This record gives sequence, C-alpha cells and structure tokens, in this order.
Amino acid sequence: MHSHGQDEILGTADSDHDLVVFLEGAGVVEPEGIPDDPQWVEWRAGHVHQFHAA
Repeated sequence: MHSHGQDEILGTADSDHDLVVFLEGAGVVEPEGIPDDPQWVEWRAGHVHQFHAA
C-alpha cells in the first residue's frame, strides 16, 4: 500500500479473500473489486488470482 509518500507491505495474501481483508484493515472502502484493478494491485511472480507458496 502506498500511504503518506511511502510504500508499505500489508502482508502476504494466499487468496483473494486475504487481499480483501488486508485492504479492509487498511481502511479501504469496498475493497472487493480491487483485486481486479491493476491501478491498485500489482500481481507478482504469477498470473492474476493465482497464489503460490513462497
């Protein structure tokens, strides 16, 4: 998350649900559609909505 000029990692998500929970905890209103919005989410090391063990 980018806040107050700095990037902050909210956690490592293992599912879309985890991502929504992280965003809710950060105060994002209506976070359910955000996993599909590339302006909000940068998917790394895989395809969108695919979660892999590190």
